[in-house]
Amino acid sequence: MTRKITLAPGEFYHIYNRGTEKIKIFHNKNNYLRFLTLLYLCNSELPVTANFRGSTSNIFQTDRGNSLIEICAYCLMPNHFHLILKEKEDGGVSKFMQKLITGYTMYFNKSNDRSGSLFQGRFKAVLCDNDEYLSYLIAYIHLNPIKLIDSKWKENGIRNRSKAEKFLDQYEYSSFIDYCNNKRPENKIINFDSLPSYFETPANFKKNVTNWLSFKDVESPEVQPR
Repeated sequence: MTRKITLAPGEFYHIYNRGTEKIKIFHNKNNYLRFLTLLYLCNSELPVTANFRGSTSNIFQTDRGNSLIEICAYCLMPNHFHLILKEKEDGGVSKFMQKLITGYTMYFNKSNDRSGSLFQGRFKAVLCDNDEYLSYLIAYIHLNPIKLIDSKWKENGIRNRSKAEKFLDQYEYSSFIDYCNNKRPENKIINFDSLPSYFETPANFKKNVTNWLSFKDVESPEVQPR
């Protein structure tokens, strides 16, 4: 299938995909951690050779050599994922995604005694072509986990903002807590200097993201005007 857009160096892209037939692609903490370590390790011109039996902190100390792309943000959900990537050079995003999807699919299939495709076709890519859209997208993907505790918040408004903010502070499978200055090995996944200077401090970042909890009818970024 031919991709509708051309991935160009210096541009930001919203990359996402879900499990085939909407199946869960993350069943437990080990699944999430494997995908997170692959986000780090696959962002390299070198083959993935890490020993995954080591501690998570040791894996994130692996020397990857030159990176393929810049990872600006991510969020993992039970049956899908969202990434914001910046293309560094021609083919970087495609090479990275091929390594990531292949590596995780092989791991998942072996762990669950299955075969075949895990994801729903090729990954989707949407160009983030202006500051307003990119800033909105950062908030949108980091608020995705709220659906796990309040599935209709986007349509009906948030029921308990305090509970929602606390949940985001504790959700380990997105870059929200990394931007909020929570120190952990997974910090090394993110290229913190890649995004334009939208957020002067971690507190400012958190405020800009969580302010969207006050709105209703929060639309998918794929239908936002750009």
